[in-house]
Amino acid sequence: MNLYPAIDLLDGRVVRLRQGDYADSTVYGDEPALVAQSFVNQGATWIHIVDLDAAKSGQPVNRPVIAHVVQTLAGAAQVQVGGGVRTVSDAVALQKLGVTRVVMGSAAVAQPSLVDEVANEVAVAVGLDHRNGVAATHGWTESSGVQVDELLGQFLKASAFVITDISRDGMLTGPDVEGLARAISLTKIPVIASGGVGDLSHVKELATLAQLDGVIVGKAIYENRFTVAEAVQALS
Repeated sequence: MNLYPAIDLLDGRVVRLRQGDYADSTVYGDEPALVAQSFVNQGATWIHIVDLDAAKSGQPVNRPVIAHVVQTLAGAAQVQVGGGVRTVSDAVALQKLGVTRVVMGSAAVAQPSLVDEVANEVAVAVGLDHRNGVAATHGWTESSGVQVDELLGQFLKASAFVITDISRDGMLTGPDVEGLARAISLTKIPVIASGGVGDLSHVKELATLAQLDGVIVGKAIYENRFTVAEAVQALS
């Protein structure tokens, strides 16, 4: 099971939002590449990057930062990037930077066939961010009105699903284990958990979901609830 340490980018800096609120952010660093390198040094084989600026505005202002992260890791870890990936050209641009997999959320929910097109060019994970099981889009600011359970059957070419319970994101109160188990039962595509991990016991609890591909962790690492090395060990 993979650990995906998260690096959320806002104005080129490493931040975390509380429940997706852009007005409620905490800055954790000014050097994303160094943060990523520290995670890889502790055993992470993937880095999960979210371009919060692009997610909200569609403007890929953080691409130079993403390129620097990929170059710094130089094949030591794979990088997946989400936030503002709304067209095939967006995905291809990230692939050219060396990104292994893109994450599509809003655009995928709005137009599932687009995922098939992108998947012909680069591996794509579908980000299903939800409140009470209903998928949210556009940087979590709008509701799609569609249930996550329904969406799981619409993306046959997806390489993974990243499922985020927005109400738990950044709150450190524990993941939605029951909801994740249900999602795993509804699809054969790998599922990656996101949102709510606050201590090592939460990581160990997710490790009991045998078919789970991995866990995205952000704030708990930045606030020293546990280390990347400890989480990697717990998932192994």
